[in-house]
Amino acid sequence: MRQLSTSLDDKIIDYSVVSCFSQNKDELIIELNNSHHSFFIKANLMPGICCLSFPDNFQRARKNSADLFKDSILKRVVAVHQFKNERSFSLELEGHHSLLFKMHNNFANVLFLKNDVVKEIFRNHLQTDFQLVPEKMNRSIDFSEENFIHHHSSLNKVYFTFGKLVWDYLDEKGIGQLALQEQWLLLEETLRLLEKPKYYLIERKGKQVFCLLPWGKVSKEFSDPILAINEFSDRLIHDQIFYQEKNNVLHQLHTKLKGSESYLKKNTQKLNELVNDHHYQHWADLIMANLNNIKTGMDNISLPSFYDERTVEVKLKKELTPQKNAEVFYRKAKNQQIEINKLKEAIKQKENEMVKLTQWIDAVERTEEWKELKKKIADAGLPKMHEGQAENLPFHEFEFNGYKILVGRNAQANDKLTLKYSNKDDLWLHAKDVAGSHVLIKYQSGKNFPKDVIEYAAGLAAYNSKRKNEALCPVAFTQKKYVRKRKGDPAGMVVVEREEVILVEPRME
Repeated sequence: MRQLSTSLDDKIIDYSVVSCFSQNKDELIIELNNSHHSFFIKANLMPGICCLSFPDNFQRARKNSADLFKDSILKRVVAVHQFKNERSFSLELEGHHSLLFKMHNNFANVLFLKNDVVKEIFRNHLQTDFQLVPEKMNRSIDFSEENFIHHHSSLNKVYFTFGKLVWDYLDEKGIGQLALQEQWLLLEETLRLLEKPKYYLIERKGKQVFCLLPWGKVSKEFSDPILAINEFSDRLIHDQIFYQEKNNVLHQLHTKLKGSESYLKKNTQKLNELVNDHHYQHWADLIMANLNNIKTGMDNISLPSFYDERTVEVKLKKELTPQKNAEVFYRKAKNQQIEINKLKEAIKQKENEMVKLTQWIDAVERTEEWKELKKKIADAGLPKMHEGQAENLPFHEFEFNGYKILVGRNAQANDKLTLKYSNKDDLWLHAKDVAGSHVLIKYQSGKNFPKDVIEYAAGLAAYNSKRKNEALCPVAFTQKKYVRKRKGDPAGMVVVEREEVILVEPRME
């Protein structure tokens, strides 16, 4: 920071602030101009990325751009002030104004001050920054040999400006194994390198790291701090976005795998219960074998089991004849076998899906290139975090056979989706009698909703409900104009009229 602010002081004295704006969250752009040239400062204060860069030019977007620190406009830079032993500096402007850059990782911020009193801040959630007093920001360090000897057992507290890289450098130099005098000599040598450094991009644990020490695998070396930080910030942002996307992909895959494991466990248990449950078939056979003992109008009868000494109580519908009761149980036994076959097929598909998910997770974990990661995202059919829908929308968006399908994110989002983002002719779906997401199929003028599109959307509604782990789920659907919300009802609750019901398997996507 000390070298950077010195370099800035040489470059931008007598430049004036001509614009200060933001068009991305946690990114602030300041343009300075001296009537001949522009100089840009780009402050990227995203969590996990706290860095500055100085692009040669910057094209402001026509939309979604907000002007900030308006009282700084057209004020001339009279000095660049570096706070002593602090990760902060300020552009001192005429009229006792200043723009202060506080580069404190997740608490980084840019502040506008008048007469050393904070008037505006860029990241408004950091409200304590309004209490910041510039003159109290300077910090002192005693670099004398006497102080070193006195505090040699707690050097990290004494030399608090040394980052992790400096301590790693000293550790690799063996400072802990040296005699006290040799430790001091190594520290003195390191301080000399840090006082008038060159700037290095080094490879450290598979990542590009900015360093002031010629250490490890050096990929690039600079003598100009502005050129060095420009190169590093580009790589930092690129790598950060890559790893965010990679972690997002892994999270989605692990979530799917966990859901599949839960589905498999629950439905394997259900399958075992069905396979070992023959009571409908047994009841039907007992009725047919005892027709002479059963009369119409009876609601139950106890009959001796075919398989052991027990007596079996058979429940009857008294309005049906014995033969009709037997028919009902035979039909239920047949449907039970159909469900068993469907469960076996679904379990097999889920097992194959889990094998693929495990393979994708392994492949993504080993991926270190954007191009390869994008291919893995496409292979797995996952939405792209930076090319997909905006995070603040209350729904997830899907597409099937040319139809747009919207799935609410939570109860509050369900209300927004149904009340704000719907058309009266959209088709509205919801898992029957359980909590879950509202789902909309967007209406296309002059077209009926195809059956396969309704089934697909119903599968999404089933998966995004409390029935997600069941083999089959009833889903209600109707046109949005038959869905209304009563005053005072809790979030997500609606009244539905003229609904139809479809039975589908829950589906993730």
